[in-house]
Amino acid sequence: MIDTATYGLAGLWPCYSCCREFWIPSLANFGPHCLGVVGHIPVWISLLAFVLHYALVWFDPWRPIWLRNITAEKGEARFQSHDQEEAGAIHDESFEDTPLLPRRGAVSVSPKKIWTRWTLCLLVLNLTGALISIFGAAMAHQNPTEIQLHLIPLIPNVLSVLLILVDRPRTVRRSLFIIAATLLFFQLTITTLAPDAIGTTWKCFTTWGAGGCVTLTSIVVMLNMPLRDPLLSSSKIGKPFAKPESSVRSPEDIVTLWQWMSVSWMAPLISTACKRQLHDKDVWLLASDFQHQTLHLLFRDLTGTVFVRLLKANGLDIIMTTCLGTFETLAELSEPVLLKQLLNALMSEIPAIRAAVVYASFILIARVLKAHSAVFKIWYERRNYERSRGEMITMIHDKTLRRKAFTIAAEVSTPSSQTSTLFGDENDTLEDINNEDAEPSQPWSLRSWVRGVYQAFKHRSVAPSQREKEAPASTGKILNLLRGDVYEVAQRFWEASTLITKPLSVVFSIVLLWKILGSASLYGILVIGVGMAVNYYMTGLLKRVEKKRRTTTDVKLERTSQFVESLRHLRWYDWQDRWLGHIMEIRQKELFQRVKSNVVDRSINVINNITSYMFPVVGFAAYTLILHRPLTVDIAFPALGLFTMLQNNLRDLPSLYTSLTNARVAMRRIEDFMLEPDKDDNEDDETATPPPPFHQSNLEISIRNASFSWPGSDTTVLDNISFVCEPGLTLVCGKVGIGKTALLQAVLGELDQHSGEKNAPAEMTGYCAQMPWLESMSIRDNILFSTPFDEARYWQVLRACCLVEDLRKFKGGDRVLIGENGTGLSGGQRARVALARAVYSRSRILLLDDPIAALDHQTAETISRNLFADQNSPLTAGRLIVLVTHRVDIVQQYAYQVLDIVPGGQVKTFNRREIAEHEKELEAQAATTPESSPIAESSTSQKTEDSSSEEEAELETVAGKFIQEEHRVHGGVMATVYWQYVKAGKLSWWATMVTLCLLIRMINLGYNWFLKEWGEQYRKSTELGDRPLILISHPDSQAGGIIEPRRYLPPPGENVRPWLICLVIIALVQVLFEALSDLALIAIIYNAGKSLFAKAMRCVTNATFRFYDVTPVGRLMNRLTSDMGTIDGQIATQVLTLAFYSLGWMTSMFVIATATPVFIIPSVGTTMLFVYLYGRYLPASQDLRRLETVSLSPLMSNFGTLLEGLTTVRAFRAEPHFQNRIIATTDDFQKMDHIYWSLQAWLQYRFDLVSGLSVYALTLTAIIHGLSSGMIGFVLAAAANFVESTHQVCRRYGDMQMQFVSVERIIELLSLEQEQANTDNPPPAGWPSCTDDIVFDKVTLRYAPEFDPVLVDMSLVIPGGSTVAVTGRTGSGKSTLAYALLSTIQPDAGTGGQIRIGSVDIAKVDKHILRRHITFVAQDPVLFAGTLRDNLDPLDEHSEDERAQVLKTVLNNGFTLDTRVDGGGKNLSQGQRQLVGLGRAILRRSAIVIMDEATASIDVETATYIHQLLRMELRHSTVITIAHKVEAVKDADFEIVLDKGRVIKAGRRVPKS
Repeated sequence: MIDTATYGLAGLWPCYSCCREFWIPSLANFGPHCLGVVGHIPVWISLLAFVLHYALVWFDPWRPIWLRNITAEKGEARFQSHDQEEAGAIHDESFEDTPLLPRRGAVSVSPKKIWTRWTLCLLVLNLTGALISIFGAAMAHQNPTEIQLHLIPLIPNVLSVLLILVDRPRTVRRSLFIIAATLLFFQLTITTLAPDAIGTTWKCFTTWGAGGCVTLTSIVVMLNMPLRDPLLSSSKIGKPFAKPESSVRSPEDIVTLWQWMSVSWMAPLISTACKRQLHDKDVWLLASDFQHQTLHLLFRDLTGTVFVRLLKANGLDIIMTTCLGTFETLAELSEPVLLKQLLNALMSEIPAIRAAVVYASFILIARVLKAHSAVFKIWYERRNYERSRGEMITMIHDKTLRRKAFTIAAEVSTPSSQTSTLFGDENDTLEDINNEDAEPSQPWSLRSWVRGVYQAFKHRSVAPSQREKEAPASTGKILNLLRGDVYEVAQRFWEASTLITKPLSVVFSIVLLWKILGSASLYGILVIGVGMAVNYYMTGLLKRVEKKRRTTTDVKLERTSQFVESLRHLRWYDWQDRWLGHIMEIRQKELFQRVKSNVVDRSINVINNITSYMFPVVGFAAYTLILHRPLTVDIAFPALGLFTMLQNNLRDLPSLYTSLTNARVAMRRIEDFMLEPDKDDNEDDETATPPPPFHQSNLEISIRNASFSWPGSDTTVLDNISFVCEPGLTLVCGKVGIGKTALLQAVLGELDQHSGEKNAPAEMTGYCAQMPWLESMSIRDNILFSTPFDEARYWQVLRACCLVEDLRKFKGGDRVLIGENGTGLSGGQRARVALARAVYSRSRILLLDDPIAALDHQTAETISRNLFADQNSPLTAGRLIVLVTHRVDIVQQYAYQVLDIVPGGQVKTFNRREIAEHEKELEAQAATTPESSPIAESSTSQKTEDSSSEEEAELETVAGKFIQEEHRVHGGVMATVYWQYVKAGKLSWWATMVTLCLLIRMINLGYNWFLKEWGEQYRKSTELGDRPLILISHPDSQAGGIIEPRRYLPPPGENVRPWLICLVIIALVQVLFEALSDLALIAIIYNAGKSLFAKAMRCVTNATFRFYDVTPVGRLMNRLTSDMGTIDGQIATQVLTLAFYSLGWMTSMFVIATATPVFIIPSVGTTMLFVYLYGRYLPASQDLRRLETVSLSPLMSNFGTLLEGLTTVRAFRAEPHFQNRIIATTDDFQKMDHIYWSLQAWLQYRFDLVSGLSVYALTLTAIIHGLSSGMIGFVLAAAANFVESTHQVCRRYGDMQMQFVSVERIIELLSLEQEQANTDNPPPAGWPSCTDDIVFDKVTLRYAPEFDPVLVDMSLVIPGGSTVAVTGRTGSGKSTLAYALLSTIQPDAGTGGQIRIGSVDIAKVDKHILRRHITFVAQDPVLFAGTLRDNLDPLDEHSEDERAQVLKTVLNNGFTLDTRVDGGGKNLSQGQRQLVGLGRAILRRSAIVIMDEATASIDVETATYIHQLLRMELRHSTVITIAHKVEAVKDADFEIVLDKGRVIKAGRRVPKS
């Protein structure tokens, strides 16, 4: 027992003043009288942890939001007993009740403390440890030091017992784990370094060992405790090691600490991927901390700028990653310090083997701790990145729902704004690029490069104009914000810790170098200062070049987007090649900007390399020449390790600055977008009340003395208007482009109001746009539009809108998918589905913008009668309906008032009495009576409900062909993909780059060998254990005489200058070769990007029209933008890095095999283990990356769809639905990325452990074999290089595979089925002429071989020069006939059918010439961003006078050739767009002109004038008119009537007497 009388309590307290040397480096042990002090370390740490545990509880209520996890779980507890349920309460466990590492945050717990098996186990273990500690002290032989050491575990165990008794934790506590881990480390340290201090008897050793086992068991228990309160419900969370499913959340929500630390919860997914391809159903949902529904709502409520809100939402993650990154930095910097001690221990006359082993063990411990820290850091970094990206995506989407719908950005900017067209730069921000890029095909021109640099410096202070800053974001820019800028900012949040750790690592490296080299390191710091000063100016240049590149990319993106969206129409006119040429021009400018950016970036890298390589040279020179000290091995290699770390960090600092600069630009763009004005009367949809029942009488829309303009324009479109609308039908009419649509937009609040008063109910409005907007989903889902399904009402709506017969012909009925914007439906069917959506809604207000324009007379009349004739109709009774139409004759009888919009933006109001008085005035806008219509004549024998036509069979075919699932390759990227990329980058450049990489690696090896030789020359005698390196240092070998520098240089002790000169030469040669490899890399990036983009665009341009039917625009744009951006970015760098590390692996293996042959077998084993782990990782990583790429397409498509139908969405108050949908899409996209990076953490953790153990084993092997300190330093450098290279080869190969998925997707475009252009078969000169007959000879047409025919056995002859009327019911195949004349659909080969113009079979003639001589005017003409001049004559084939004359005759309403047109013609009405399309036909005067409902949206007066004009201007053409309106075909001399895909009538029309 302890004799306290002899020693007293003071004898148990160590003497701190006696501990004069805490650690003796040469012995690798604690100094005398210091063991007691060492023993108090776990005591003080335990006390600190205990105090902080409860102190932070007090601090928690004052904790700022940036120190909280905003997505902490709340209120989900499901207690096991009724009384626990009643006692349940929300309790924020925050700091005091938080798991060790990922904080699960605020959870529901019971205030009544509950004992679990884990809690009881920990309590028993800590009590046992305390008792063992007391017993061990009693067994000590009256030795104060022994007694002190045995009593040390007592206090930590007692404190742990107190914590357990008070808290009864059900999850891991940081405080408990820190206490146990500190105590175990202390026990292991004393056991290995000072076993004699424990005692001399077996009892002492036994009790000490038992105490250590108890502590270890406590840690094992805590490692297996859950991180989330087990009382919380986990029914929706996947179980660890259970089969992965997409119906449950990720298991990381309920994993244990060990499962989370080792990422072992990923095992089921990895096993599944090794057996088969992963699908979406195999990937868990996002964990609770990552789900965007909660994130969006919480982020929306934060205040401040976007950047401040991001900091508030993710501040805790930034702090955690910074702390963990700092710990990793310290662990990494400890390695060269420990290596110095290891080499120093071996340099003594009698090598201190034990000390060397101790330091090697410390290095292993540092690497293991760093490996675990890396897992934690990746998790927090990933959360920081994913949450910030998701927050910004949902925020931008939410802003888009609220912002003003600017129709054209140019209206608020000067002609030099960012608005781009497909025709030219229009004096935009690319003017400087045009000046610099005189020879775009020669990007390596020194003259152009110098001029570019000069211009960049010259204009460095020029700020963007105020006009440019005020220009609203275009569609292309918004998509670029989502795809590019959001990623740029989120990536900086991922790397937020580097803002601290990189500079900190630089500072610590310099401090440690000072410790090793002394004041000589200051000279090296001067080199760093000079390099950083030069790089400061270079990074400024890079910022300006990169900003210009981004502007160019924005323009290219918008042009590409417009091109892809309009490609079908462009090919109808054969304009695609010219437009593709414009895109390739801007692509060339973008590539040149990328070359400049890469050259500047690589120049920074060269300066950085010179700085990094000259830093050690200058430091060594000062150390040897100024301080006159020998550069021994124990100085050279640790210093070299620090130099390498410093070099890597210095390399990262410029890129870090560049990244921050890019992120700042991106952040500013996002901030500017968020500051754009919102829609004035935007309501909070979540607080909006549902509309009152229809019978309420307070329904009214009134506008008094109000003036409106389009958003961003000062020109009023409606001036001083006044009217009142009440329940019933209000008819709106007026000439084309007069402002009818603007009036509806004004009611919806989409226009800027300048004066007057507007009162409209702030509730849902059933809006039907003039251009029907439908989503890529089923007909039923489009009609329901996220409202509940009422079967009776649904079928009432279908019957009223004459859709029943159409649906019966679809294989899927109303469940059939209709494609992007209803591509699978005819124009009339799209209009009726959009009308049905408005009518089905429960809104009291219906705003209908000419939904009957595209319908045949009988269908339009029937729908009008069904909806408006019965005032007590359950579909329209009590509703306020405003209908815009030109077909006044059909609906006038049902209206109680008419609003006639007249020139000047005025509104005239006619009530029911005035309608009768002004009947003649209104009839001027009506068509001829339906009895005179040939269409009516051809269909009077059919009833409306039973009049389904043959085109409905066409729809059955067409509807099933859309929404093809995106192709996803299984397994690794095929070798052909790599070969295609290599060829695109030019084989000569690849060979140059690989050769330079090999030379760089050889020089790097020579650099280390040279330092080894230099350091060993200070030894006066050769060590017996020094085995010369075979073929390198063997004195008898011929090669050795060449490589060994000591044979040619004087001893460094006598003259060190030759050694320094050689070191300088080696360093400069390495810099030179790295610079040359960078230039080769830039050349590869340029050539590959140029070649692949050009090939992909050509293949997409010339693909069959079937490809456009089955491929959504968003999916295609994802490949041409996101995937192409990847090719322009890091792919070539990944290949270069892989080659570099592969060569490093081979050279390292060669060094290890020759220096320590015994380790060659373990090295091979290590490599095989790396390959095995990587083989487990690769299948899952490939599948996840492909799934992520595929899931990105819906995100972009949904966003593009929203931008097109924004007015409809806001009218229906459907913003919450669309916001929730984008949230769900973001979840689907980000879960792939989240699980992928979890997989990366799984691999990295195992790689790091294998790397640390391999280097440790090699170090012990080298020490045991008695190699000299110089050889050990050289071998350890090679070993570290071997492990790092093996690690990086696997990692980089995987990264390269993932990057090459983008190449794979681009290569897939190169294999698209191409249309047979028949360019080798030109037609006769002068073909076609207006006298050529058009012959359909037994023609059967279908859209795809697997579909039913659309037109069957069609035979007829259209006389040349005739005016042809093609009539038939909606969906009868009329448009298919037009497509056949354009040769976009070919007759069935099996029927032998032909379509001939004159004597020429159009299936065999040159398609370009055919379409160049046929003009097709579609019902929905596509206009392009630019001017009216560009839209009328894109190929610049006509004179200015001809264009001006056509514009004057067709669109003479204040328009000029310079009038701006927004993309898609959004700033023009539908009627005006149709007039522009007709103007094209008049300007081209083709021999054959086809008009498909080309005047459907034009008022009667204007249409009558246009038809007279067409008859005069196209009198020398064969004109084929597809129309429902009588006036459009009343003067036709040839008639074709179609029904059910067959020709009912074809022949000369007999005029009626």
